[in-house]
Amino acid sequence: MTDEKRISLRLPTDLHARLVEQARSDRRSLNSEIVHLLEAALTNAGRDDESP
Repeated sequence: MTDEKRISLRLPTDLHARLVEQARSDRRSLNSEIVHLLEAALTNAGRDDESP
């Protein structure tokens, strides 16, 4: 089993709704969807030539 950390996260209501819908569409839990999106964003962050 991997080490995990719990965090408390405040999200705007509309962003939460979008994440819930995306998770449902991808057949993932909300937590798994957020982890997936964060991992994808961090993986692609090194490939982006533009700063946010």
